Amino acid sequence: MSTTALPPTRTTGRGGQFARLRQLMDSPTATYYLVLSVTGLLVSIGLVMVLSASMIVSIRENDGSPYAVFITQAVFAVLGMIAMAVAMRIPAALWKRLGGLALVATLLMQILVFSPMGIDVQGNRNWLDFRFFTVQPSEIGKLAIILFGARVLAHKRHLLGSFKEACVPFVFPAAAILLVLVMIGHDLGTAMVLAGIVAGMLFAAGMPSRYFAIAGGGGLVLLAAATVTSSNRLQRISIWLHPGQCVPKNEDLYYGICRQPMHARYALADGGLTGIGLGASKEKWQWLSAPHNDFIFAIIGEEIGLIGALVVLALFAVFAYAAYRLVIRSEDFFVRIAAAGVMTWIVVQAVINIGAVIGLLPIIGVPLPFVSSGGSSLVTTMLAAGLLLSFARAEPGCAEQLAARPGAVRGSQAVLARIRRSRGRA
Repeated sequence: MSTTALPPTRTTGRGGQFARLRQLMDSPTATYYLVLSVTGLLVSIGLVMVLSASMIVSIRENDGSPYAVFITQAVFAVLGMIAMAVAMRIPAALWKRLGGLALVATLLMQILVFSPMGIDVQGNRNWLDFRFFTVQPSEIGKLAIILFGARVLAHKRHLLGSFKEACVPFVFPAAAILLVLVMIGHDLGTAMVLAGIVAGMLFAAGMPSRYFAIAGGGGLVLLAAATVTSSNRLQRISIWLHPGQCVPKNEDLYYGICRQPMHARYALADGGLTGIGLGASKEKWQWLSAPHNDFIFAIIGEEIGLIGALVVLALFAVFAYAAYRLVIRSEDFFVRIAAAGVMTWIVVQAVINIGAVIGLLPIIGVPLPFVSSGGSSLVTTMLAAGLLLSFARAEPGCAEQLAARPGAVRGSQAVLARIRRSRGRA
């Protein structure tokens, strides 16, 4: 009795889709492509929304040209792509050596902020003016503190149970100095992100929880001191806790400090589920301050609605997941801590920005990573994405599969060419 081999069964339905997804996630190149695709999507969304949100500001400030801010952002996006392409080729061993140099350079640049080269932007003295372009040293400092901190924590891994032995050489001479310099420039938002980065790396390194309680208490005291010494911050917290103050009869508040949070909520409310249409925002007509920068998420919600806003949130969640994969899958302790630092940086900054726009947090003033207008922020976050891509390429089998793909493409092209030639002879 003869038997006939049956063709392999094709898995269909929801179970088959989940099996296919698990297979894709188990691929050595999964983390690499997740970081690359999410970064590309967020930057692309950012460019489109910067173009839409900045048109009125550009017309007013640039002799009638509606594209000035967008062109500048596009140039920085290209620079960011170059930085990311270079960064992904740098091995982890070289990143370790670059951390100390980057931190020293950042501290020197942050000190120069208080020289005649420094300039104020919306009350924060956190920028250097190089005549043809400006640089925000604290943005570079985020990446520098990640590289330097990951190197120190990896070197002192065996001492992590002791706060004095493991953390004092990292936290106080490096992060604390940078934090103080940023706070002197009145940039509370960036200082909070830096503190979050340090906490995220220490947590990933396995620092005992009791030290977080001590540091958290001290941080709250410093935050309270920074708040009570600034009337502007006190007012922002006051209207956040009591939004009923923002009524027309309180003209000073209504047309002053209430304007940003109030019009951000108007924009989100107008957008509804699907938005009022790309480019059709009403709030960008000088009602909402910084529509292409700190409040670009409000324009996203207004023009492409709740669906568009949720897509942006989902992309940040996928970026965090990709970084988390590096944390749990890598055997290199430096890579794990650095990836945790980048993940904390992007997530904390996105939460602070979006939380302020939707009213869950007071207005603090940090850009939305990859999306908001701003050259220093865009280039450094894309450089951080390049750092993650470098780590992802080092995963077992990833570099080999990436190197094999061009050959596979050439092979398929050769097969197609032979088929065309055979058809021609026929």
